[in-house]
Amino acid sequence: MNLLVDFAAAFPLFWLCFVGLLGAIVGSFLNVVIYRLPVMLEMRWQREALLQLAQPLPESVPRFNLLLPRSCCPHCQHPVATRDNIPLLSFLWLQGKARCCGETISWRYPLVEVATALLFVLAALAWPLGMPLLGAWIFLSVLLALAVIDHHTQLLPDVLTLPLLWLGLLFNLQGQFVALEQAIIGAVAGYLCLWSLFWLFKLATGKEALGYGDFKLLAALGAWLGWQALPQVILVAAGGGLLFTLVQRGLAQKDFNQPLAFGPWLALAGALNLLIPLFF
Repeated sequence: MNLLVDFAAAFPLFWLCFVGLLGAIVGSFLNVVIYRLPVMLEMRWQREALLQLAQPLPESVPRFNLLLPRSCCPHCQHPVATRDNIPLLSFLWLQGKARCCGETISWRYPLVEVATALLFVLAALAWPLGMPLLGAWIFLSVLLALAVIDHHTQLLPDVLTLPLLWLGLLFNLQGQFVALEQAIIGAVAGYLCLWSLFWLFKLATGKEALGYGDFKLLAALGAWLGWQALPQVILVAAGGGLLFTLVQRGLAQKDFNQPLAFGPWLALAGALNLLIPLFF
């Protein structure tokens, strides 16, 4: 650890390049999580539904998790070679086309890798090497994964939101970001705030405006950032989400009654609240 600290101090540019490379690698793994986790949850829910209905389970189900099967082309299912799985470089080398079938590779993959690399570098500029920096990397990585998953599926998996909440409390045991008392109050207040809003809106209109995943995500943000940050987080998330929806659906002439994924805006507000005060 001391060697890395000395290296970062002596060669800041090389340190930031290393951090960016590390972020791109983590982003590549986040792409796996973003694609596979919703599928894994759907398979589990289908299995649980069959058990509840006393229906026979499939005799053989191929193993599907974050490690198996190995990465394959989403179009033709051909296994992806190692040389075609290098973060960012493979996408540029292949010019955004799959080597096996020539189909277009989604821009989501390089964008997630670039975003993760950028977030890692920004965090490294804000904190020296140590526990706060590690915590910031974990916090920002999970937020990015949650934002993309919710954008595509309108799902905020408990398997990500709940560990994020507990990790926030653990990191703040020693006051890495805020005092533990503020973190605990933040977790409770974050959940109760959106939970109360959910039930007030439902009792008034009979409709559900938020999902339970949003409650848990705001509780996790409160656990990391403290209760004082919650008004800013909610204001930025609500304002950004509303403005984006008005512009996007107004220009595209889409139905304004369609549900809006609120998780990405909560994640963005949480990341901004963590990083911006450190630079201004």
